[in-house]
Amino acid sequence: MMAKMGYKQGQGLGKQGEGIVNPIEVKLRPQGAGVGAVKEKTEQYKAEQRRKAEAKGEEYEDSSEEERRARKRRAERKKEERAGGVGAGGRRKTKYRTVEDVRAAAPGLELPKAMLGSIVDATGGTTKLLTSTAGLMTSNVVPAETEADKIAKRERLELEAFIEAWHGLQERKVVVEEQQGHLQMDINQADDDIKKMQEMVEAVEALNIANIDWGQAMEKLGKLQQDFRHDIDSYNLSEAAVATIAPLFKADLDDWDPLETPSYRLVEHLTHLKPILGLEKTTSALATSNPDIDPEQRRYRKQKTTTPYESLIYGVWLPKMRSTVTRWDVHDPSSLITVVTAWRPLLPAFVYSNLLDQQIVPKLSEALSAWNPRKRRHHHKSSSNDAPHIWLFPWLPLLPPYHLDPKSTTGLLVDAKRKFRRVLDTCDISTLVPGLEHWKQLFGHKDFDATMLRHVLPRLASHLSNTFDIDPADQDISPLEHVFAWQPFFTPVIFGRLLIAEFFPKLHSVLHQWLTSPEASFEEIGAWYTWWKSVIPENLQRIPEVQAEFDKALQTINDALTLQDEGRDMAELPAPAAGPSRPIVSSTSTSAATSAATKPREQEQQDLSFKDIVEEWCTEHDLTLLPLREAHPATGSPLFRITASVSGRGGVVVFFKGDTLWVQKRKREDGFEPLGLDDKLLERAEGK
Repeated sequence: MMAKMGYKQGQGLGKQGEGIVNPIEVKLRPQGAGVGAVKEKTEQYKAEQRRKAEAKGEEYEDSSEEERRARKRRAERKKEERAGGVGAGGRRKTKYRTVEDVRAAAPGLELPKAMLGSIVDATGGTTKLLTSTAGLMTSNVVPAETEADKIAKRERLELEAFIEAWHGLQERKVVVEEQQGHLQMDINQADDDIKKMQEMVEAVEALNIANIDWGQAMEKLGKLQQDFRHDIDSYNLSEAAVATIAPLFKADLDDWDPLETPSYRLVEHLTHLKPILGLEKTTSALATSNPDIDPEQRRYRKQKTTTPYESLIYGVWLPKMRSTVTRWDVHDPSSLITVVTAWRPLLPAFVYSNLLDQQIVPKLSEALSAWNPRKRRHHHKSSSNDAPHIWLFPWLPLLPPYHLDPKSTTGLLVDAKRKFRRVLDTCDISTLVPGLEHWKQLFGHKDFDATMLRHVLPRLASHLSNTFDIDPADQDISPLEHVFAWQPFFTPVIFGRLLIAEFFPKLHSVLHQWLTSPEASFEEIGAWYTWWKSVIPENLQRIPEVQAEFDKALQTINDALTLQDEGRDMAELPAPAAGPSRPIVSSTSTSAATSAATKPREQEQQDLSFKDIVEEWCTEHDLTLLPLREAHPATGSPLFRITASVSGRGGVVVFFKGDTLWVQKRKREDGFEPLGLDDKLLERAEGK
């Protein structure tokens, strides 16, 4: 039966043969015998364990083999003990030392001859005292011990004690000599320190000169710095150096106008005195070596005790710069940038951070908020020097990284980008925003293109739609020129689509009207067509879609000539498409040339004009109006979000209906409510 189940004779049970081979044997313990009286393991069990060990590559050891090995180890230990000279019940052999051995054991020790003469001679049949160095010293006891033997034995013991004490004294002598050497080195070092201290005191006292000038101070401090360069920290020489230059420093700052003379000799003087002023050991705290001045580091730095130099800069230099920044014209950055750049390697990090965060950056932010190219042109003032790329961008390399992080919701760079987008939404589209090339470098190619497509391209399309008309009798191409001025900041394909959406529909419409009029002149029409081709830039004409539109106009002219040659009525000429195609922008306004507009169209114009008012209000309050690409479920009006966050989150959801702004209630299930452009809406937009 087992063979049918796959069992093979001579192999173990189980699928892999890991089971037992032979049946289990039982070994009976004699009656009355306890556990351990006999060996419990059977031969079958031992064979099975040996087979399993061999299968694992191991060696099986049973209890009998372990006992044999233990007995063998005990026998080897006994054999070693016998070989060492101590037998079972034997007596340890007595060892002897000669007189020469005694003298060698204590070199330098003067031993009395009488004491050496008490050494016992044990070489003969009887023991006797030796009086020469030919004998041996032994601790063996003489059977017949006389009084002289007792005295000799006592002398030997004292001799051994003297030798031990002598060894202790010699070791102590070595230790004392080493200590004496160390103490002598300390004394020599102390003498050198005293001498150096005296020289240093004389050098410092030499600084105490009435009416000392910068030349004398630089000479004496330079010598002190050179002679005691490695002792500046240990003797606090920076305090003496700062105390020496402090009166000169204050006097020079009183007469210094940073905006008039940005490069100043103080920078050169302090640079030469960096080591003695303690600037080299505090390199990690300087503004140049720690540009990432985050708030945690600033708080930690303020908790530490300031050095004398830091106190001088914070108490004298920083107030001077505060008053300078107060009267500084933010639109003239060169002088102050020169000052900050020159002093930056000498400024502690917390001073540099204080100057930027509390003095310069607030003025830059205020000027950035007030930047309005449209307002400047309205007052007939030149705005070239007011553009941020002139006065703001040069400061960016000097700002710490937390002002330049594009992913942050705060910081000067984020504020500048937000302001630029608002300017693009509200600027006069007929003129370029100053410094677009610099803004492109700041944004990066990808982000700049996306910003232009979102904020400028729809306005260009609206500008062409509302202000540009084609009139062969009195053609004004200034609106088209205004649009072409923005072309370098768009790809030719995008600009070609703009022309296809807003220019060519008007061209085809006027061409058809002219061809079907009774006074049409094909010679004038041909010249007019050729002139328009010269107006459009060549790089746009090379776009297949633009070329197709010109070919379409030319085909219309050829069709009209065919009708004329056949003597047919020009009214048969096919009219262009009923409405212009606008694939790149949504329909946000109507053409000024349209005479018959419907009431819904007029209502849309009213909505858009009110939307412009809301956008202007958002710009004034540093808010952003973002389309959500969703519609109100009941009215179908597009939804927008008004928020103060640059990430586009938070704020409040709104939609326009006529000249009313409907705002979503705090609980979304309550729907929308009308709200005016007031503080309540501002608080909702800011998330308060």
